[in-house]
Amino acid sequence: ALEATKKYGGKNTIASGCISYTQSPVHTVEKYVEMCKELKNMGFDTICLKDMAGTMSPYEAEHLIKGIKDAVGDVPLILHTHCTTGMAYMTVTKAIESGIDVIDCATSCFSNGTSQPATETLAYALRQLGYEVDLDDKCTKKMADYFKTVRDDYIKDGTLMPKSMATDT
Repeated sequence: ALEATKKYGGKNTIASGCISYTQSPVHTVEKYVEMCKELKNMGFDTICLKDMAGTMSPYEAEHLIKGIKDAVGDVPLILHTHCTTGMAYMTVTKAIESGIDVIDCATSCFSNGTSQPATETLAYALRQLGYEVDLDDKCTKKMADYFKTVRDDYIKDGTLMPKSMATDT
């Protein structure tokens, strides 16, 4: 897949190597660092840590990201997590403090629960903490306002279950 992406992708195509985050006796910082080194050596443009269950704690994020950045510092590192357990905002904040390059988030009306942290909330909080956030707040509000009606329609017709928008620990 990497070779095809590099061969047939356009000039702006980015090949991102992904690692699924989980917790077990064999999933150590050292193991994740080793996997990220392999992805770098394979030629991926970025590396994404995918915490699909939203179980990565701020402590784990700090140690993982610092270890990985020390090993593959010139490859942009992305964190993709979910709010399922309620830790994502704290985990993302600690990841930023630890040197993550990119965070995934979602428009506020589709955020939280099994989704990602809210873009607008993170932007506000990060600015308060002194980080430069290059987002057009008027644009993000316009986008959220548009999708609120979509969300409400999806809830009304049963496409979107409100339970999926809640924290479940």
